Amino acid sequence: MSGLLVRRAVPDDFAAVARLTVAAYEADGQLKGENGYAVALADVASRAAAGEVLVAVDEATGEVLGSVTFVLPGTPYAELSGPGEAEFRMLAVDPAAQGRGAGAALVSACLSRATELGCAAVVICVRGGFAVPAHRLYERMGFVRTPERDWSPLAGVNLLGLRIDLTGSVAVGEPS
Repeated sequence: MSGLLVRRAVPDDFAAVARLTVAAYEADGQLKGENGYAVALADVASRAAAGEVLVAVDEATGEVLGSVTFVLPGTPYAELSGPGEAEFRMLAVDPAAQGRGAGAALVSACLSRATELGCAAVVICVRGGFAVPAHRLYERMGFVRTPERDWSPLAGVNLLGLRIDLTGSVAVGEPS
């Protein structure tokens, strides 16, 4: 298996990112009756202007295998993050490339970026009942459910809040 490189997307990557993101969401069933979300997923240029679009690339072939959008609070794509937190959105791995570690590499890159910027935590939301591999990945990487951050942008679309503490501290009331 060839290695993966995670780097910031460049405009030449945008078409591949758009294609694989829509394909991943479609393969997971998340775009049925989606009210135009595929258009937002495919608008990589807007995401790159508002945050950092990162890509996981096969080092041997140069093929873009996955992508994610890293954002800070108060920016156009931020949904859950508050002061001292970062967030990532639209994590997607090409269905043909799943199982090669691209998703984990992209999440790790977001956690590293948040740490570089001095953030205390990273928050995300994931659609309930969908994205089962993503749910497992986030749990394995240390994200915990934060039900107080659950929300619904549209009827029938329930998003679950998740958070990971980057400070290594244990919250009051949690076992150490």
